[in-house]
Amino acid sequence: MGKNKKNRKGVMYSTNPDFEFEYENDEMETLTNNQQNLKVCIDKHRAGKVAVIIKDFIGTTDDLKSLGKMLKTKCGVGGSAKNGEIIIQGNVRDKVMEILEKEGYNYKRVGG
Repeated sequence: MGKNKKNRKGVMYSTNPDFEFEYENDEMETLTNNQQNLKVCIDKHRAGKVAVIIKDFIGTTDDLKSLGKMLKTKCGVGGSAKNGEIIIQGNVRDKVMEILEKEGYNYKRVGG
């Protein structure tokens, strides 16, 4: 995520030539795979289609997206990764859990 004006903290202007803007960092450091405690759920309400949702990922948006991309590729389906959640299209929860296990993630099956 590039530094942009929206994330600047409180200072509008400084005459100090060595002044560095402070940026708010809203992203956490990514936990290692075995420190993650992911929740794997099924959602049947998205336009009548089934989706697998992986919640509680702790880390940067880039790491979330790369995990989402890897899961989508290995399952051969579409999906998205944003707001700390990965959505995988289709009823592929067992396959997703198998992949997470191989990658060393801690996960918990939630719901039906």
